[in-house]
Amino acid sequence: MDPVPGLVGFAATLRAAGLACDPERVQAYLAAVEHIDIAVPDRLYWAGRVTLCGDPDDLPRYDEAFHAWFTGSTPAPPRQSAAKPQQSVIAAMVPSVGQGIGSTEPDELGVAASDTEVLRHRDISDLSPAERAHLRELMVLLKPDPPMRAAFRKEPYRRGELDPRRTLQAMRATGEPIRLNYRRKGKRPRRVVLLVDISGSMSPYADALLRFAHAVARRTHAEVFTLGTRLTRVSRQLRQRDPEVALAAASRAVPDFAGGTRLGEGLRAFLDRWGQRGVARQAVVVLFSDGWERGDPGLLGEQMARLRRLAHAVFWVNPHAGRDGYRPVQSGIVAAGKHVEKLLAGHSLATLEELLVEVRRA
Repeated sequence: MDPVPGLVGFAATLRAAGLACDPERVQAYLAAVEHIDIAVPDRLYWAGRVTLCGDPDDLPRYDEAFHAWFTGSTPAPPRQSAAKPQQSVIAAMVPSVGQGIGSTEPDELGVAASDTEVLRHRDISDLSPAERAHLRELMVLLKPDPPMRAAFRKEPYRRGELDPRRTLQAMRATGEPIRLNYRRKGKRPRRVVLLVDISGSMSPYADALLRFAHAVARRTHAEVFTLGTRLTRVSRQLRQRDPEVALAAASRAVPDFAGGTRLGEGLRAFLDRWGQRGVARQAVVVLFSDGWERGDPGLLGEQMARLRRLAHAVFWVNPHAGRDGYRPVQSGIVAAGKHVEKLLAGHSLATLEELLVEVRRA
């Protein structure tokens, strides 16, 4: 039985109560819980207190929320200065207050975990408003790891080639050779570039894909561009910590949401202005689009060939590819198909997680 939905719901309740439970604190909390026995209330209490509280004023509100969520006891009346705890949308989809992990009815947490697993595989375009709110909470928990590449500098390692400089330095410091030092080729992150189609045909997925791009940009410093009737760079906007603030800033920067699709022209603008100058060189490039091209498909094919020569790997993510009976017959995909490593589905959270694995392996 996965306790994560209940723990995330508890963090959401704390955030509603006024605690600064940002995604970094929530992830630290989940990492701490992995190393304890959650059936022991004291350990669960201290795991949350250490990771989720950042100020002495947080402690009374944390105590009230913890006892209400995990033990089912009625919390004391809040202080005058404290905000009244309110359940977030995700809290309504996991066990309610008084039916948390430490309750006598653990089956409800299993039901919530099962619902979360079902939601991970649901098509994003079919979700209700409440399910979309739950999905936004789950997006925050994504942990993308960048693909790695060899670095010019070498790093210390327990075996490999002899490192004469560090060995001699150790000898000079001690006066005698104590042990030999070794080194190996270092590694550094490979750049990731996300090109997100925000045309009208992609509008059911645009919000979720930009939230996915926000999670990637925050942790890998990826470059993010939107494609519609024009090209817009939104990397700076999506590097802001708060996803709602980041998405609002990106929406203000993009003037062509839910418009037409000119993938070939947008890709040419990207390569001329950014890609050829270094952004796409030896990078992992991911293009999110359903392939409906209003412009010249031949131009798109030419620009995809250009991109493939520059990039380390190119993936095309089409949300419709996850549906039964799908065939890649759209003009854009037909023109670009031979220039991509893989055609992937991006219609659900589970398929987006699979994309992260493919990018990391690239």
